[in-house]
Amino acid sequence: MISSKISRRYAKALFGIGREDGNYEAYGKCLEEFSRFCNENETFYRVISSKIFSTEERKNVLEAVLAKSDFPDVVKNFLRVLLDKDRIAAIADITDYYRKLTDEVSNITRARIITARPLKEDALEKLKQGLERLTGKMVIPQVSEDGSLIGGVVVQIGDMVLDGSVKAQLEGLKESLKRGEYN
Repeated sequence: MISSKISRRYAKALFGIGREDGNYEAYGKCLEEFSRFCNENETFYRVISSKIFSTEERKNVLEAVLAKSDFPDVVKNFLRVLLDKDRIAAIADITDYYRKLTDEVSNITRARIITARPLKEDALEKLKQGLERLTGKMVIPQVSEDGSLIGGVVVQIGDMVLDGSVKAQLEGLKESLKRGEYN
């Protein structure tokens, strides 16, 4: 696996081209689509990313898929370069970093929201609005459930974690009792 530093370099290169020609969002969607395709078609991904197969064989497989896509030439060429430089295995990391670059320019942040039970639509919308006020950015929520939280919610935005779960409150109470703060 290639380092995240190299993945970032490739993502920045394509992003720079996209910013220049005004198509960075379209390129990002193509990367997302290709990365999802690789994830859903494990055999295809193994073939194009494995040195067991010759570069020519891997190129032929990639070309067969690209011929059926409606990706812009810039994205097709980018994927060809990744294969030529043996970087295609990092497509998921490159795509993730590209998404971060796109979000930054578009003033978007992604919030990972973990709840004990499913959130009602109106509660999610209120939480989203509060997070938008807090961050000053448009928030795209990614909600998941974890029954071990007992109740409440945990929100992660970048490095910031807001833990309002019952589990965290119980842990805090337990630590306070150990220190003798509740005599």
